[in-house]
Amino acid sequence: MSPSVRLQEMIRVIRSARTQGEERGVIQRECAAIRAQFRQADNGGRSHNLAKLLYVHMLGYPAHFGQMECVRLIASPRYSEKRVGYLGAMMLLDEKQDASLLITNSIKNDLSHSSQYVQSLALCTLACMGSAEMCRDLAPEIERLLRASNSYIKKKAALCAVHIVRKVPELGELFTPSARSLLSEKNHGVLHGAVVLITELCQRSPDTLAQFRKAVPELVQVMKGLVMSGYSPEHNVAGISDPFLQVRILRLLRILGRNDDVASDAMNDLLAQVATNTDSSKTAGSAVLYETVLTVMDIKSESGLRVLAVNILGRFLLNNDRNIRYISMTSLQKIVQTDHNAVQRHRGTIVDCLKDQDASVKRRALELSLALVSAVNIRSLMKELLLFLSCCPPELRSHTTSGIFNAAERYAPSQRWHIDTILHVLTTAGGDVRDETVPNLIQLITTATELHCYTVHKLYRALVTDISQQSLVQVACWCIGEYGDLLLGGECEETEPVQVTEDDVLDALETVLQSHMSAPATRGFALTATMKLSTRITHNVDRIRSIVSIYGSCIDVELQQRAVEYNALFKKYDHMRAAVLERMPEEGTETPQPADQVCDLLDLLGGSDEPLQPRPAAPGPAPAGPAPAGPAPVSSSTGGDLLDLLGDLDPPTAPCVKVYEKNGVTLTLQCDSQTDTSITVSLIGSNSSHCDITNFTLQAAVPKSVQLQMKAPSGDVIPADGLGQVTQTVLLNNPNKVSLRMRVRVSYSAQGSTFQDTVQIDSFPPVTCE
Repeated sequence: MSPSVRLQEMIRVIRSARTQGEERGVIQRECAAIRAQFRQADNGGRSHNLAKLLYVHMLGYPAHFGQMECVRLIASPRYSEKRVGYLGAMMLLDEKQDASLLITNSIKNDLSHSSQYVQSLALCTLACMGSAEMCRDLAPEIERLLRASNSYIKKKAALCAVHIVRKVPELGELFTPSARSLLSEKNHGVLHGAVVLITELCQRSPDTLAQFRKAVPELVQVMKGLVMSGYSPEHNVAGISDPFLQVRILRLLRILGRNDDVASDAMNDLLAQVATNTDSSKTAGSAVLYETVLTVMDIKSESGLRVLAVNILGRFLLNNDRNIRYISMTSLQKIVQTDHNAVQRHRGTIVDCLKDQDASVKRRALELSLALVSAVNIRSLMKELLLFLSCCPPELRSHTTSGIFNAAERYAPSQRWHIDTILHVLTTAGGDVRDETVPNLIQLITTATELHCYTVHKLYRALVTDISQQSLVQVACWCIGEYGDLLLGGECEETEPVQVTEDDVLDALETVLQSHMSAPATRGFALTATMKLSTRITHNVDRIRSIVSIYGSCIDVELQQRAVEYNALFKKYDHMRAAVLERMPEEGTETPQPADQVCDLLDLLGGSDEPLQPRPAAPGPAPAGPAPAGPAPVSSSTGGDLLDLLGDLDPPTAPCVKVYEKNGVTLTLQCDSQTDTSITVSLIGSNSSHCDITNFTLQAAVPKSVQLQMKAPSGDVIPADGLGQVTQTVLLNNPNKVSLRMRVRVSYSAQGSTFQDTVQIDSFPPVTCE
């Protein structure tokens, strides 16, 4: 290709290249020719060569070597060369290039040129790539052009002033008077530029915002002229008079009316007029109405006007354009909390959008439907949401289930309805629910005492039908284990009577244990449920013992540990099995501490090298020998002999013995009551330091022949300067009447440090009777 080819010929050759390598070869040869011609002193085809270089730049190839040629062409007196030079500067230069500073003087000269087209080139270039330094130098020239008589130049100057204000906000005061005067212009282009400039000024400066609030009546008149004007071919777009200018004015009115009663009142009538007279069948009209709605919702408008705005968004929901439906639901989502009743009128249309094929519209409809749920419509709207859940795309299932759970928790009309709704969700999308769903449902079932029979029957049928939904299977296994006796009874007024045998229940649990679909956590639920049934059935205890023993050698460590512990209950502690596996108490009842917090001597302190904290001697039982080293059986019964023995006793006044004192923390022991085989003591922690003690916990250990039960502490924070105490009650059952000995581990945090000490109590203070 010859170096002197025209631009059109170069474009044709490049487009005809069959491979990228061939294209690169053509461009490299042409760039080399352009470089050579740039180096010639007298070159009449400079603009022609720069035009070709700009096309090369548009294709993504390096063209930086043409920057200085742009500077030369801008300084040329010929308009054809200036035009290409300014175009090259806008494409090849930016404010970070040093070469951009070289054109500042040329732009300043061209801003005073006699030709409006040359002035326009300079204004466009400054608005496109002017740096902060250039803006400061040329701002007075732009302000002068804003007051020019030529509308074409004033329009360009207004848009250039917008760029200057964005680059150097403190120059906004320079353009404020001129911008206000431009509002009286009749030319739509000048008006558009003026509104954009005023919007930028108001967003940058609160003082300017207050100043332009006085211009609201003038803007209202301009907007009324646009709305009520007849057909104008020059500005008409789909039957709407200059929708671009209308949108800009509405945005400015929104800024001016925000948090201002006077400005809002001045534009209320106009907004109602625009909302009622604008045709929404065309996209241009919808754009104007949408801006009107945003303005109504953002200013202090009248309640009737806000209802009208919501109704406009409701009409948008019926539009065939999905983009319009999407922005309508996005806007309704923002105002549903403040105008809930107005949005509720369009609930049916919003629910219908759940069936839309577009994923974005469907997601917005789901979010809005969940926001519309209330105590009044919970039943009807939840039916629609559950129907949507059965056919919604996988990426929306998790969000849908979370929303349904939250709505059901807030507005459930009854506990039975609440349980049925959650079970329906677990049956439909059990694999997409959150981790906390299972414990939350278990807590709900526990509190619904009158629904235990109904729930266990319904969950049993669901378990027999499908075991693929892990969350549902876990809840079903737990419920069968807790209320298996109600299931086997076969009498339930809420459901059809179903005769279930012990073998049927155990078969269902064994199916869960053996299924490849069951997760390890699900097998743990099923094994625990099987074990609990050993105290609720009468004829298949041996089968349960066999099932549990099989999993004593399971490859899953967690499941194996459970099976070994349950086997120990059968063999060594069978007399405690009924108490350990009894039904969970209802929420709010006082229960002793779980068995895993009741530690024997070796489990808690075995092999510990920690020094023992000395304690003052106290009168009490005779000193005992060394504590035995074997494990101690622990009772976790909620209705055991200890509570029967101590239930009617009032705590007498007893002397306290100090057993620990360190870092300002003091632990005292107080004997509350005592019988021949049991004793109740209180460990009282106090704090004399000047900082709070946090994470205060006590752990106790006793010989294996003594049963220990620790009740919940009164707290875990001890206030500073002795302003409060933490008390923990300990029940000791000593059936063999051995000498009592207890070892206590004290743990707490103070001033960011953690402390842990161990004290041994060899004797207990006597009980002082009243």
